[in-house]
Amino acid sequence: MEEKEVRRPNHLAWHETMELHELVVFQAIGLMKLKKFIGEVKDPALRRLYAETIRGLETNLRELLAFYQLAPREEEELERNLDSGFFSGDLLAFAKTAVRNYSIAITETATPILRETLNKQLQRAIETHEMVYAYMYERGLYPSYDLHKLLRNDINIATKALNMDF
Repeated sequence: MEEKEVRRPNHLAWHETMELHELVVFQAIGLMKLKKFIGEVKDPALRRLYAETIRGLETNLRELLAFYQLAPREEEELERNLDSGFFSGDLLAFAKTAVRNYSIAITETATPILRETLNKQLQRAIETHEMVYAYMYERGLYPSYDLHKLLRNDINIATKALNMDF
C-alpha cells in the first residue's frame, strides 16, 4: 500500500493557539510576581531558586512567543492598561486554579460532609472566575472573541515581564 504524505497547514491550530495563550499569560504573570518579590527573599538558597526560576520563565516565554507568528490572526494593534491587566489576570488565574483544585479534591473525597463543603466552595470559585472574567472582558483586558487581540495582549504582558529588572 502506498503511503500518502500528510500536509499540514503552516500555522497553529486554534486549540493549540489557545493553550499557548494560557501558558504565556500564566508564566508572564508569575514572572512579574517573582521579579517583584525576589528582593524580599532573605535566604540566599531560596533567592538563588527564585533567580533560577526567573531565568527559566524568561527562556520559556521567549521560546513560546516565537510561536505567535504561526497563530491564525488578522493585522491590528491593541493598547491596554497592563497594570489592570496584570492584577485582573492574576486574579483570573487564581480563580481558574481554584476551580481546578476543588474539582480534583472532590474526586478524592470520601466523607460526604467534606464533599458537600467542597462543592459549595467550588461553586463560589466558579462565580469568582465568572466575575473576574466579566470585569476583564468589559474592559478589553480579555478579548476572548478576538484571537488577534488576545494574542497581542499576551505579547504585551510577556514583553513587560521580560523587560522587568530583578
